[in-house]
Amino acid sequence: MRGGALTFRTGIALADMHVCHTQMKAERNNLPLVSSSQTLNSSARRWPWIAGIAAILMLIGTVTLRRIRSGNPQPAIATRQRTAGPQAIPVVTAMAKSGAMKVYLNGLGSVVPYNTITVKSRVDGQLVSVLFKEGQTVSSSELLAEIDPRPFQVQLAQAEGQMARDQALLVNAKLDLERYRVLFSQDSVPKQQLDTQESLVRQYEGVVRADQGQVDNAKLQLTYCHITAPISGRLGLRLVDVGNMAHASDTNGLVVITQLQPITVVFAVPEDNLPEILKNVKTGQKLPVEAYDREQKRRLATGALASIDNQIDPNTGTIKLKAVFANTDSELFPNQFVNARLLVDTLHAVTLVPNAAIQHSSQSAFVHVVKADQSVDARNVEVKLTEGNETAIAKGVNPGEIVVTDGVDKLQPGTKVVARASNGTQAGS
Repeated sequence: MRGGALTFRTGIALADMHVCHTQMKAERNNLPLVSSSQTLNSSARRWPWIAGIAAILMLIGTVTLRRIRSGNPQPAIATRQRTAGPQAIPVVTAMAKSGAMKVYLNGLGSVVPYNTITVKSRVDGQLVSVLFKEGQTVSSSELLAEIDPRPFQVQLAQAEGQMARDQALLVNAKLDLERYRVLFSQDSVPKQQLDTQESLVRQYEGVVRADQGQVDNAKLQLTYCHITAPISGRLGLRLVDVGNMAHASDTNGLVVITQLQPITVVFAVPEDNLPEILKNVKTGQKLPVEAYDREQKRRLATGALASIDNQIDPNTGTIKLKAVFANTDSELFPNQFVNARLLVDTLHAVTLVPNAAIQHSSQSAFVHVVKADQSVDARNVEVKLTEGNETAIAKGVNPGEIVVTDGVDKLQPGTKVVARASNGTQAGS
């Protein structure tokens, strides 16, 4: 309040000075002097205005005094900022390095089973048992289902009986033939009768062979009553329930088996890349292929290029490629959408920088390089290839130089920076 009292006294002194000034002005202009009482009356009328001004000045003094006592550092900080000049801008940096970069061709593809089999019944009959579970992995020749075998057992018995009858006739015909040969040697029977008997023997031999075919066919039909897996793979959903009649002409079959190990991926790449692929294939190289998920974040499997289609799709300007994967972990599933990456080349001893360091203008690409005096320099670069999180630089940056990866918005050539590496430590420490 000391500052407020000082301000109040200052206001009263200003009022007295105003009265003296008025009297001196009257004497100078030969005006009649005003009496002291009149002057006091005039001062009384001006008193409310003087009091208001004094109150305002007292309020300003109080606020100023409180700021001084509270030690407000803003004026000091502003003074230091004006004297210290522009501050260094904090940025995140990384060091350019020399290394190898793999050249990939990317294509959209889908997983195709190596083999897909629809298991069908090869005979007509009632399905009496299903011995598999849906989604089960089965081996080749594993029993899957059974057809009622009794009708085929009856057919087999009939065929075997017919063959036994015909075999007996053949044996009798052969005995008669031996007799006729003896009699013919004794001129007891004519040659025609001997020839007829020889023909009859050959006829019975043919009948017996036909009967043997009927027996074999009955046995085969009986074998078909036991439905087995033609390949190893994974079973789908059951398409026919027990008790239904199964027919060889059914289009749906009993179940579908897909071979998952190995498995293939069919994908397409632009036709412009075909010469580079053929160059590697002709030399006998096995080009590696990687399969990634839909978001290209997780690698599912690694395989090799197996074959190239024999024609280019004129509608899309692409050519289809097929890659084979062992799929031991069963990461790939039939008809699954994947991103395929075909490795066609590897660049060695190239300068690598993070992708975030590359900036673009209307004329060219450039990077901010941190110099030894902690100032930055905008330098044009020639980008050779980008793969993953790194970019290969053909020229413009040398290995070992520090480039800015974050905080480039306020940078100008010559700007001072406080450089920190991407791991949080100060660059160069």
